Amino acid sequence: MSIRDRFCPKCGRPSQKDGICEHCRQENTNWFSCDPKVRCVHCPTCDALKQGNTWTDTGRERPDISPDLARSAVHFHPDVKKPRIDIRIEDMTSNRSRAFITVEGTLYDNLVRGSCETEIAWQKEQCDRCSRISGNYYEGVVQVRAQNRQPGSYEIQMATAIACDVEESLQNGGERLSFVSDVHETRDGLDIVVGSQHIGLLIAQKITTELGGRFTTHPKLIGERNGRQLFRITYSVRLPKFQRRDVIRFGGHYGEVIQIDPRNLRVFDFDEGSIKVVREREVEKIVGSARNADDAIVAFSSGNILGVIDPLTFSTHECVYANGHEVSAGQHVRILRDEDQIVVLR
Repeated sequence: MSIRDRFCPKCGRPSQKDGICEHCRQENTNWFSCDPKVRCVHCPTCDALKQGNTWTDTGRERPDISPDLARSAVHFHPDVKKPRIDIRIEDMTSNRSRAFITVEGTLYDNLVRGSCETEIAWQKEQCDRCSRISGNYYEGVVQVRAQNRQPGSYEIQMATAIACDVEESLQNGGERLSFVSDVHETRDGLDIVVGSQHIGLLIAQKITTELGGRFTTHPKLIGERNGRQLFRITYSVRLPKFQRRDVIRFGGHYGEVIQIDPRNLRVFDFDEGSIKVVREREVEKIVGSARNADDAIVAFSSGNILGVIDPLTFSTHECVYANGHEVSAGQHVRILRDEDQIVVLR
């Protein structure tokens, strides 16, 4: 060692830099610390986690969450490179777990190892969403009705499925308070109770897009909070008199409704095999829905005339069929009944 060599003023060892050597710096550095306890607040109803004042849906169970909570208790010195943490969890009670933690890393080019323990406290608290649901809180009702009739079973099923799809989409997008708290049929249709005005609006919009009709909003003042007026909104969905796939009789013809305009219907005419525009007042009768058609066998075929065997009476009926596709004896067609008349669908 020459007089120009750097040396540690504490231990006398050679030092690569001015001041104490790496060995002494390591000994004097508290390179990691461990919190004695960490807390996890979770909702016992939906398993959502609370972080600060925010609830989040994680879909993770206790064994998956425990290691992350234990890691959050460990804090490394900024100079530690390549830190590594190994964790072993032991559940002591339903509300307490203990984590045994082994840590290692590189500090000033030296490998360092250590260990610590931390306690995980599991606290139960009802989340904001479950609290609102259990308290029957709601901000709106989507009322599904139909013009001059009751909504059909298909419309009820579709409206219910739409409400569930919209709720799932918003929940996945982080809107925890946009929920459907209740769906129930009434004498006049369907009521969908919602937890936010946003989800109510989206459900009403999508139902009218899929099933036709229109909706109106009817707000009602229910109080004030922090100087802000609070409203509860009824979304009144009015489905049209006719549905897509309705089979109607008009001007002595039969056809299937394929599109509903404000005043007119676009109908596929079974007798002529073409699409026509029919005014609502020209409709003589709704025969039924193509969704509920029966299956029948063709006995004979001659041009646009089919001999169809009624599956109920086994008698043969001659029916007009102008769908543009050839049908041979023995093939199957879909039919509806208009009193004693058999209607062959396209």
